Amino acid sequence: MTDTRPLALITGASSGIGRELARQFASHGYDLVVNAEDESLESAARSLRKSGGEVRAVRADLRTNEGRFRLLDALDGLTVDVAVLNAGVGRGGAFVDTDLADDQEVIDLNVTATVRLAKPLLRAMVTRGAGRLAFTSSVASEMPGPFQPVYNASKSFVQSFAQALAEEVEDTGVTVTSFMPGPTDTDFFDRAGMADDTRIGTMKKDDPAQVAEQAFEAIVKGRSKALTGSLKTKAQGLAGKVLPDGLKAAAHRRLAEPQRGKDPDQTE
Repeated sequence: MTDTRPLALITGASSGIGRELARQFASHGYDLVVNAEDESLESAARSLRKSGGEVRAVRADLRTNEGRFRLLDALDGLTVDVAVLNAGVGRGGAFVDTDLADDQEVIDLNVTATVRLAKPLLRAMVTRGAGRLAFTSSVASEMPGPFQPVYNASKSFVQSFAQALAEEVEDTGVTVTSFMPGPTDTDFFDRAGMADDTRIGTMKKDDPAQVAEQAFEAIVKGRSKALTGSLKTKAQGLAGKVLPDGLKAAAHRRLAEPQRGKDPDQTE
């Protein structure tokens, strides 16, 4: 890492929103530490190096203590100017049908890893009196999530956590941002088992590059919260502030409930 360029940490950077976020920071003069657990991280890092900055790839599974320690060890001695905790995972299906191990993985990555990484990163920033910490939340954070209950609840945690931290660090020189994308064209729905058999999996989705560009702007400007993506997603996020939970839950069910084997006349 150089002493002349700021440093950004991006987790979940091998694809999707995370990779596009890393591209944004690289193109704006940042060195990078990028993390993911899959083998495509190295190809992402090679592509990002074309922007001219230093890029350190740390392959680690943040669902595990070992993976989290590996990432923190790689940051030892570095000044992280911006940290974007973007890595996340979902699991679709009725709660009574999903494997408990899959539900636990959602909690381990979306909640536990978020807290365990945020603590040392934010402490260092507050001690220094400078820095930006950001979280990938979701418009799902504002609605109950039938057929995706643990994921939505995990994002509600992230959203509340981020907003609380933003208030705590006010006037310290540090900012905390949560940005809230909607359904985005990434491999999220494939990994969640929702790509082919749910309306949300097959519907048109937002461009991850657009989401990342808007998120980058919110982060560098120190905004505490931002809806990111298309106008449709922003409208959905605004509606989530005023609609009752029952209506939001029913709407989410129509999007996330598996359709295989259902009577088409009963799915509207």
